[in-house]
Amino acid sequence: MLITTPITAALLRGALDLERTAHGLLPHRLPARARAQYTDGQLAMAESQPSGVRLALRTRATTVELDTLPTKRVYVGAPPRPDGVYDLLIDGRLTGQATLGDGNTVTIDLATGAAEHRPGPTGTVRFSGLPDRVKDVEIWLPHNETTELVALRTDAPAEPVPDLGRRVWLHHGSSISHGSDAASPSTTWPALAASLSGLELINLGLGGSALLDPFTARAMRDTPADVISVKLGINVVNADLMRLRAFGPAVHGFLDTIREGHPDAPLLVVSALYCPIHEDTPGPGAFDLAALSTGKLRFRATGDPAERAAGKLTLGVIRDELARIVEQRRAEDPNLRYLDGRDLYGEADYAELPLPDELHPDAATHRLIGERFAKLAAF
Repeated sequence: MLITTPITAALLRGALDLERTAHGLLPHRLPARARAQYTDGQLAMAESQPSGVRLALRTRATTVELDTLPTKRVYVGAPPRPDGVYDLLIDGRLTGQATLGDGNTVTIDLATGAAEHRPGPTGTVRFSGLPDRVKDVEIWLPHNETTELVALRTDAPAEPVPDLGRRVWLHHGSSISHGSDAASPSTTWPALAASLSGLELINLGLGGSALLDPFTARAMRDTPADVISVKLGINVVNADLMRLRAFGPAVHGFLDTIREGHPDAPLLVVSALYCPIHEDTPGPGAFDLAALSTGKLRFRATGDPAERAAGKLTLGVIRDELARIVEQRRAEDPNLRYLDGRDLYGEADYAELPLPDELHPDAATHRLIGERFAKLAAF
């Protein structure tokens, strides 16, 4: 007989807020006040996708069932996206995976931006045959599917995993930090780096939304953490959001706000990975419609390199500016460091492990980046 355990904040790691819905609980990675300040659909989708969010319970159960209502994306003309993966970890080791075909769908026309939402049914993921002993069980939610939590059932009592004394790592970045094209939620590069470093991850990687937003900086300021990293650059370029004159002060302001809540924590500023389409060519970035017509999802840069003279941003320009800003601030902030993203994934890596869509790394590259970050960050 299965026991239903109420899903509460005590059972969840990696979420900054929980919203009660008609079906259950929706984890958010930005607090309600931040979400209210900008209601852009891209940001809403990204922050509600639970990258790094996991259920953590201590139990001797041999069977665990989780009812959820996912929201899946369908892109018109693009290959079907695989169903999101649920990773089961026992005492920190990946021991099972499951997918769920049920759920809501959002159909997006990349050429026009139009979106159509269709409601769908709740489904159940089930893990059985678990070892019959007291153990720590984590269920990592799909990093790329908005997931409402409906019910949790086990065949033995379950309680929250107590504080294990691990340091908390708070990270903010773009879709690559979010986990785009990673194989599963516990194998995104931040999740891998956290595991290798013995850290508790709070992942504020927000696809398309690492844009130096003040509300994100305030969320980081107000979130307890022991070590912090911010990975900046690619979204500012491919959104063509600002010019060099605005970028530098915005970085200073972002870091100032984080430091209001974390004055002495190790803080690592990381620039963008190597990305040929934007190294020397400004944004905006765009979908390659010619590739899309053949069923392939690919990105391209639409700016003119000559526009750099007018202050348009490229990854090369941003790396130079970030290095300068960190060096300037270090005179008063010795716990601030800079890491060039090309040390995580550089030109030689692109030759061996190219970006499949010219923007996002594949699963093997996520592992490479995670291993390198754990070594170079040395948190």
